[in-house]
Amino acid sequence: MKINAIDIKPGNVLEHQGKLWLVLRRELVQPGKGGSFAQVEMRDLRGGSKLNERFRTQETVERVRLDEKEMQFLYFDGDHATFMDNETYEQLTLDREMIGEPADFLHEGMLCQIQLYEGAPLAIELPQTVTMTVTEADPVVKGQTASSSYKTGKLENGRRIMLPPHIAAGTKVVVNTSDGSYVERAKD
Repeated sequence: MKINAIDIKPGNVLEHQGKLWLVLRRELVQPGKGGSFAQVEMRDLRGGSKLNERFRTQETVERVRLDEKEMQFLYFDGDHATFMDNETYEQLTLDREMIGEPADFLHEGMLCQIQLYEGAPLAIELPQTVTMTVTEADPVVKGQTASSSYKTGKLENGRRIMLPPHIAAGTKVVVNTSDGSYVERAKD
């Protein structure tokens, strides 16, 4: 689907230079002299490299529509994660590298959104937050102020995160899957 460069939005996927690019940022620039243009920051969906490209506003670019499918995480086999389509029961295997750091938060039965292009997986989106149990928590140092002090803790998946002083081992906490940060204490 062809669109004008002025209509590019962050999150769009473009086909450019024979590759698929995810638009990260778009800025419209109107110089004092000459025509306006769109300055677009993109990331290669397969290779991961970044590119800053300048398009004239009336120039057309090829926007790609990705198929999005909800799939259930089944298990890890070494560095490969296996997912299943709940409608067709087809299984799909992704490299841990493609998932990135959020792979630490995958657990059996978790539903994820997988983006496909012509049947090939390009990206995966985990739920924004996940509830995990704290297995280890450093003791609180007396005299620290509660507003700015955080201590290190270890989650059930082995990942270390910063926790507020009132969180002890055995407590369930909500964690952001994109950056692994503490969100809040889980409600029972």
